[in-house]
Amino acid sequence: MKHIFLIVAILFLSISCKQRELPVIFNKVDESSEIAKQQNHEIERMKFKLIQSKYLDMNAVFKPFENDLAYFSEKEYQNLLPYIIEKDIPSIQESVSNGILSYEKIVLFYLYRIRKFESSNDLVLHSIISLNPNIVAEARTKDKNKPKDIKYTLYGLPILLKDNINTIGMPTTAGAFALKENSTTDDAFIVKKLKDNGALILGKANLSEWAYYFCDGCPLGYSAVGGQTLNPYGRKLFETGGSSSGSGVSVAANYAVAAVGTETSGSILSPSSKNSVVGLKPTIGLLSRTGIVPISSTLDTPGPMTKSVIDNAIFLAAMTGVDNEDVTTLNVDVTVDYIKDLKSATIKGRRLGVIKDLMSDSIYKKNVDLLQKAGAVIVDFEPLKLQLDGFLTLLNIDMKYDLPKYLSACADKNLKIKSIEDIIQINLKDSLQRAPYGQQLFEGIVQDSTTIAELEVIKSNLNATGKQFFNEPMDSLNLDAVLSINNYHAGFAAVAKYPCLAVPMGYEKSGEPISLTFIAKPFQEQKLLQMGYAFEQLSKVRKQPKNYK
Repeated sequence: MKHIFLIVAILFLSISCKQRELPVIFNKVDESSEIAKQQNHEIERMKFKLIQSKYLDMNAVFKPFENDLAYFSEKEYQNLLPYIIEKDIPSIQESVSNGILSYEKIVLFYLYRIRKFESSNDLVLHSIISLNPNIVAEARTKDKNKPKDIKYTLYGLPILLKDNINTIGMPTTAGAFALKENSTTDDAFIVKKLKDNGALILGKANLSEWAYYFCDGCPLGYSAVGGQTLNPYGRKLFETGGSSSGSGVSVAANYAVAAVGTETSGSILSPSSKNSVVGLKPTIGLLSRTGIVPISSTLDTPGPMTKSVIDNAIFLAAMTGVDNEDVTTLNVDVTVDYIKDLKSATIKGRRLGVIKDLMSDSIYKKNVDLLQKAGAVIVDFEPLKLQLDGFLTLLNIDMKYDLPKYLSACADKNLKIKSIEDIIQINLKDSLQRAPYGQQLFEGIVQDSTTIAELEVIKSNLNATGKQFFNEPMDSLNLDAVLSINNYHAGFAAVAKYPCLAVPMGYEKSGEPISLTFIAKPFQEQKLLQMGYAFEQLSKVRKQPKNYK
């Protein structure tokens, strides 16, 4: 009996002696000198007016984790780091299966890491808008109920969502002051799918406000709620890409296992490329848009943003499903296995279309040569000179009608805003803080008088133009995919509704990341992922941002 009391006493002492870490405070700083310096930047959009959010209090965001993080030390963080940082999903899950990691430890690791960098004035990236206050408890539950076969699943792993995707327990703001109180919503369909597949929602990532269809020529990655997202490969030097800026930055900086972005035209491809992560813009209709703040029901789609192609395949599979409320998904083949045969994929024999003008880019040419040496059949061509007439009109009229539908059906019922006009008026009450770069695109939406009948003609013509741009070389040259750079041909892929996969292919002399983008015909995501995986294994160029290791 004495031995039992002794053991209990020792356990009590070990617990009580565990040192409580000092709290970390997020301080607002005078950024006037930083902003003055930015006015010398050669890129007009990088001449910031604001960097810190005027509305976000990160101390409040981290308040729910105060006690848990008080007993999570720097030493424990460093011990876990080799098993999490830059590791793909199968590797992390293997460490969980081996007892090296638990889902609770993984969650605490990411919370600690986000706080560590976001509380530093010299390293803060402003890529996080909110965190799930219940995630530590949810992780403990995942640990208790862990299934046997987890290697190729998202089970128990924390992911981030772009903050235009509805999620129970967190606001969905689209970065906008007008949606700051959009707090009580159901989960978006893709969020339900992710949870059904065991994923943990860590929080919401910053974005270009209203998915970058709000102000004209304003900085990528800026939102009134989240502030100015910064690129970890060059803070205040390189653009973040947009509009899924926070998703790309957070994945690059290892703030979560992966993140969801959304794209209308380039909004996954651009930030993925600028932040050296893998981004898939799926075929329109593969993934549901229900519960996502819209620009265009014609062109919008969510998509996975990850550090590796295998993670992208796992993530895509976890979001796919038929949503009766989004009729574009009704014919989705849910039996496609995006992970099977991925590791045995080869680029040998694949016919890849190379755009002649892009061969002047030395990094593009180097990677084309690499693919050719690996057995790919390289076919160069000159694309048709086509224009996307009416593209902005399509976005204007779709958003004019689609956003009110979201506000009516999917937003917090206490929100009083019902239209684009309402949002404009709210912002005018304090434009310096709510719309410092103006709201020219929203004003353009209101002024656009295009009728629905006229819109249908524009949609049809644009879709035909996009298909013609890709089908002419794809069909005549029998191509598996067209190779582009970053989001260079995102507009044509958007209106054609074709899928694209951006995979890191190197870094400019300045250190700025650049990606190779594979574009294929509709619902060929499996083929894209296989080609992307084979290329990734050949190139292996992705590297961590040096200040975020």
